[in-house]
Amino acid sequence: VQLVESGGGLVQPGGSLRLSCAASGFTFNWYTMRWYRQAPGKEREFVASINSAGGSPNYVDSVKGRFTISRDNAKNTVYLQMNSLKPEDTAVYYCNVLWTARNYWGQGTQVTVSS
Repeated sequence: VQLVESGGGLVQPGGSLRLSCAASGFTFNWYTMRWYRQAPGKEREFVASINSAGGSPNYVDSVKGRFTISRDNAKNTVYLQMNSLKPEDTAVYYCNVLWTARNYWGQGTQVTVSS
C-alpha cells in the first residue's frame, strides 16, 4: 500500500488549498478514505472521511462548512478542498486507509496558514 499526499503549502488566512492523495497497492474503490492532521505538539486528529462510493462524507466539527472531501475512483485519488483557512488549520495533513485491519499513512503534506 502506498499513499502519496501533495498540494500543501503556505497560504494566508482566508485562502484555499486542495490536497491530493494518490493511492496504490490495494483496490481503492473498495475502501473508505480518511484525512488526518497533526499540528506541532498535538496528537494526530481526524479531519474527514469518505466512503468507497464517494458518499457519506464526515468531518470534524472545526472544519465543517470549510473543507470538502471527495474522491475519483478512476484515478485512485482522494482530495481535500480547504477553503477559508485559519491559522489553527496549520498542520501536517495525512491520508489514511484501513486495509487488512492495519492503518496505512502517507508521508504527509505541510499546510501553513499565516500572514
